[in-house]
Amino acid sequence: MSVPGSTLLPREPIRTTRIAEAKTPAEEEYQLNPWKDATDEEWEDWRWQLRNRITKAEQLKLLLNLNDEEVAAIDVSKGRMATAITPYFATLMSRTDPNCPIRRQALPTLEEFHVSPHDLLDPCAEDENSPVPGLVHRYPDRVLLLVTDKCAVYCRYCTRRRIVGSSENCIKEDELDEAIGYIQATKKIRDVLISGGDPLLLEDDHLERILAKVRKVPHVEMVRIGTRVPATLPQRITPALVNMLRKYHPLWMSIHFSHPKEVTKEVRRSCGLLADAGIPLGSQTVLLRGINDKPSIMKRLMHELLKIRVRPYYIYQCDLAMGTEHFRTPIAVGINIIEKLRGHTTGYAVPSFVIDAPGGGGKIPVGPTYLISQDKGKMVLRNYQGKVFEYQEPGAVDS
Repeated sequence: MSVPGSTLLPREPIRTTRIAEAKTPAEEEYQLNPWKDATDEEWEDWRWQLRNRITKAEQLKLLLNLNDEEVAAIDVSKGRMATAITPYFATLMSRTDPNCPIRRQALPTLEEFHVSPHDLLDPCAEDENSPVPGLVHRYPDRVLLLVTDKCAVYCRYCTRRRIVGSSENCIKEDELDEAIGYIQATKKIRDVLISGGDPLLLEDDHLERILAKVRKVPHVEMVRIGTRVPATLPQRITPALVNMLRKYHPLWMSIHFSHPKEVTKEVRRSCGLLADAGIPLGSQTVLLRGINDKPSIMKRLMHELLKIRVRPYYIYQCDLAMGTEHFRTPIAVGINIIEKLRGHTTGYAVPSFVIDAPGGGGKIPVGPTYLISQDKGKMVLRNYQGKVFEYQEPGAVDS
């Protein structure tokens, strides 16, 4: 098992007996590792990973060399943080670098306690568009079904931070039945996105009951699952889970990835199992200041995703969630990233850059302007190199 640090140790030392002599730096890291006695079987068990998540400040102080700001943030939160980090995800963090892209996503900072005048408790107005508990109906033909508030890792920029982790429970049976009843009664709904929290943290049989109920609605054509588990808890993607999911095709999956450092051999295995089961995989990436806001980093992430058969789908402008202003970039940063992708790499590696409009306006795509002008059917366009071209639209055609 690896331990948190800028240099990750091999798994073999887990079972090594240490003698009480002067310790090397590697041995000192081993001593601080709270999972040093875990067996391989335990480490690969997703339930063990969840039981052993980091949830207390004292655990973080053992694992990482915290800077003054991080210590102060811990003190402000009175020793416990609204946070949880799987042992697996913690091994991707640098022990010494506070700017580590994995560390910054999961650890609180003092900046989180600053509330901007533009911050919103419910930035996408999901509560306003919820006809019944657990269901959001914003677009005409699709709904969002929130089945749990639990995540494997709580990202500090989460748009649903008002609700995630508050109880770590799943949707009640009567609420689920009420949501299914609404879907049955609303014939225009053809697409159901199951999200949370993270629905893949439900036990297989529980998740299957939800999928089966949704699938029984005649006018539902497709089901999607929104998840970050393949990146933060890849051990959850088991053959048993995949065999269950494949029974409910057409089933799609949107996976949240933030940084190329997240694409590990464990993630490649988990996504491979899902792809081999015929589940189309798409990625959703939040644009984050200091984490993935450089075109070179975003391009590398998109390339790594394609290599594991995950199609880049969306880059999101960071929502106006409370305490997240330090993560947000100017919109021009996202537009520039698309400019540096379009034409400079394969089209499959170019996602849509969108803003989820504050107040529930839905996703609005924004990007570089390639249409320069149009006049009487003549379109003046530029390409990714800045070269200008004309395209003459067809005139009226006699029937």
